[in-house]
Amino acid sequence: MSETENTTPAGGTDFIREAIAADLAAGKFSEVHTRFPPEPNAYLHIGHAKALWINYGVVQDFGGKFNLRFDDTNPAAEEQEYVDAIINDVRWLGADFEDRLLFGSDYFEQQYQWAIELIKKGKAYVDDLTAEQMSAHRGTLTAPGKESPFRNRGVEESLDLFARMRAGEFPDGTRTLRARIDMAAGNLNMRDPVMYRILHAEHHRQGKKWCIYPMYDWAHGLQDSIEGITFSLCSLEYENHRPLYDWFIDAINEGRTDDGTGPWGKKIHHPRQIEFARLNMTHTMMSKRKLIELVRGGVVRGFDDPRMPTLAGLRRRGVTPEAIRAFCRMIGIAKFHSVVDVEKLEFCIREDLNKRACRRMAVLKPLKVVIDNYPDGQIEELDAINNPEAPEEGTRKVPFGKVLYIEQDDFRETPPPKFFRLFPGNEVRLRYAYFVRCVGVIKDAAGNVAEIHCTYDPASRGGDSPDGRKVKATLHWVAAEKSLPAEVRVYDHLFRTDDPDEGDNWQANINPNSMETLTGVRVEPYLSLAAAGNIFQFERLGYFCVDPDTTPGKLVFNRTVTLKDTWAKIEKKK
Repeated sequence: MSETENTTPAGGTDFIREAIAADLAAGKFSEVHTRFPPEPNAYLHIGHAKALWINYGVVQDFGGKFNLRFDDTNPAAEEQEYVDAIINDVRWLGADFEDRLLFGSDYFEQQYQWAIELIKKGKAYVDDLTAEQMSAHRGTLTAPGKESPFRNRGVEESLDLFARMRAGEFPDGTRTLRARIDMAAGNLNMRDPVMYRILHAEHHRQGKKWCIYPMYDWAHGLQDSIEGITFSLCSLEYENHRPLYDWFIDAINEGRTDDGTGPWGKKIHHPRQIEFARLNMTHTMMSKRKLIELVRGGVVRGFDDPRMPTLAGLRRRGVTPEAIRAFCRMIGIAKFHSVVDVEKLEFCIREDLNKRACRRMAVLKPLKVVIDNYPDGQIEELDAINNPEAPEEGTRKVPFGKVLYIEQDDFRETPPPKFFRLFPGNEVRLRYAYFVRCVGVIKDAAGNVAEIHCTYDPASRGGDSPDGRKVKATLHWVAAEKSLPAEVRVYDHLFRTDDPDEGDNWQANINPNSMETLTGVRVEPYLSLAAAGNIFQFERLGYFCVDPDTTPGKLVFNRTVTLKDTWAKIEKKK
């Protein structure tokens, strides 16, 4: 994000910024220090972009520091591939973490020592119950839990067992370290939560150094404390976990003093946690587990498939970081769950690309047009505007000749009512070129229209008629002889329903027609200069991005978004 870009939501401030301003004014904190703490177990998606924007945005608005910290406490699901992808995505979105690229796993030793401290204080114990037994003991929202028979295990025995857990003496799942809090607490998270579990797995960063790993609830608040985070901005699902984070820090601080003269040393830092509603969007799956299933099941081509809501997929589709940030500002920050219509994201994409995308002409489903009275063999160069929204982009030359291609949908032999495009006897304007009138139709053996014949008005060069006559349609086109072949991938929503989780089987809601590959496309020759990632507006068709699959002699484009939300006119449930 640029230094001058406004990150405040549309409509002004929000409850998070108001809380931060109040804490700063009251002297509770002297600076704003936030973090984005993704788990490296999948690629980031559009929902993560909102969380990132909130954490980094307040730092931009108030000044301060921002950390990118990986919550890498589960080696069974985490991979270096995900770490690298997340770093790339965060930088692409414009969040500058400077030299503060951090990993929660680097704090394992400190957290282990604090766990020993809680055992010594009588606030934690080693438990021998299995996960299934603990679940049965947990109770419900209306019934208290049942204490483990190992809850009153002595301090020395728990210290010994915990050390042996770390030493690798016990198999996976046989023992845990639990906090001793309250098995009758109304908040189920406070019913003696697990702090450590045994997991003999190699860590992407720590290797085989550890075979016990901290649970997220034990690690989360302590990692913020170690880094001096002042404002821990989290999504709403962590609201009920906040009392536990506070309990852990308060338990460590018990017996500690501000100056470090207490029996346990100096108090550790206590951040403030503020929750916000996560992003939910129509036609969009936000579950990382299910997105992984889509990739591994071959439903999509990978995490960067343009149909995916991942930042890698959106980038490959041609969505810019500026459009995503504009979307985040538009939807703002809420305290309650809601569902955002995907049309709002598409609106922001169009608004952004309308300003930055140069115009080009392409014909997705070509129909041959022969201009009978145009000189044989002649090719002329016509001026075409690159971007009417950016006059400084100037013009380019597009070739025009006797044989052209137009869209099949722009011709009807028998036109329906209010069809103003090309049909026998009708005259239309060719963009930047001439007025043409249809004078004949040639069909193939199956009776399909194979080519149409027209005449042109030489006096209408540039698309203007010298006698002032009007036409009701302007068509895009390409010259057959000079145009280039291309492949275009046209995307629809990956899920047919507003709520992808609707019904008993979410996979049944996958749209089988979410991608159409067009191989007979013709594009203007200026696009021979296009490189992967370049974005264009194909006039009258939408915005398109050059795909990385492009090779010399083979242009491949992804449709980013239509010019209008025409998809909304399609029946949503079929």
